Amino acid sequence: MKNLFLLVFVFASSISFSQTPIQKIDALLNKIYKPNEPAIAIAIQQNGKTIFEKGYGLSNLETKTKNTTTTNFNIGSLTKQFTAFSILQLASKNKLSLSDKLIKFFPDFNTKPGNIITVQELLTHSSGIIDHYAFVDTNVVKHATDIDVLNAVKNIDSTYFTPRTQYRYSNTAYCLLAMIIEKLSGMSYPEYIKKNIFTPLAMNNSKVFQVQANILSRAYGYDTVQNNFHRLDADDAIFFSTEGDGGIYTSVTDYLKWFNSLQTGKLLNKEWIAKARSPQFPVDKKNNLSYGYGWFVHPSDRPGQTNVYHTGSNGGFRAISFSIPSKKYLIIILSNRTGVDLENIVQEINKILRMGGDSYTKIDALESFNNSSLIFAPCKETI
Repeated sequence: MKNLFLLVFVFASSISFSQTPIQKIDALLNKIYKPNEPAIAIAIQQNGKTIFEKGYGLSNLETKTKNTTTTNFNIGSLTKQFTAFSILQLASKNKLSLSDKLIKFFPDFNTKPGNIITVQELLTHSSGIIDHYAFVDTNVVKHATDIDVLNAVKNIDSTYFTPRTQYRYSNTAYCLLAMIIEKLSGMSYPEYIKKNIFTPLAMNNSKVFQVQANILSRAYGYDTVQNNFHRLDADDAIFFSTEGDGGIYTSVTDYLKWFNSLQTGKLLNKEWIAKARSPQFPVDKKNNLSYGYGWFVHPSDRPGQTNVYHTGSNGGFRAISFSIPSKKYLIIILSNRTGVDLENIVQEINKILRMGGDSYTKIDALESFNNSSLIFAPCKETI
């Protein structure tokens, strides 16, 4: 009997050790996510080639529709990289300078912050601009827009700190950046993103959320409370609908097109893209974490590599994009449920693929919404 137990153990161990990295990743995700629950879609690129792409769980509990690689999730604050990219596109065409002040675009903005806050400070969360949440009249606004954000803050005569002296994550800043895009392009933010990013990259089903928008293959978000799932989507959160800070719906299949365009410089000169994915302002000096333009930037635990990543949270959605651009490496995970630490999953996948990056700095304590009133939750934030 003892020998039988030993034989079973050796057989089980041999199966584990004989698994390929892809099989190990699939086993890891199957262990975390159940087929009858909201879950994720994931894609991984290594050396510029897609090595893994799969959906898990359900996109809609009511209809029992499965998540696939073409399911469209709200990506929360991953939207910020698209907003920042659009600002850089306009800057590359000399439509604006990153040193331009807020007052240039919003002449009726209070002159105290309006004359000192720059576009670059909005991009890097170093503006100190006051969060809009407590200043929007939530008694009359059901779906807040970027215009509501502007109207909420334009008369405030103070900032949290002198611009470019501190870091404070700001959704407000990115809503204002979206409105700058609208002013300079003559298009709405959704129109600009579609014309200048989605259409050229054939991201045909990706869309910026608007009330009554038809989003194909749409996932619905669910909040996890004691193993029970409660829908927490656009109709359940006042600030879900703001655009420049977290309004985009996309799939992992479309996101791969976006990442590959960054790698090749298809839509913007590589020098501008390198700036976006380089340290522009310190977030956590002790851990050498910085913010670029729409990205967190952190030195890898391997010499010569830089980790570029961002998380997203909006209603019942969570998302993470982790990349090592020099290695043409990407993990994109889009989720329609709360309650699972996506950063830990990325760390485990990095270990399995031996890509390093497993020691990258987590950013859950650094976003600005931690201390905001819960009456306005859930809102876009990094997690």
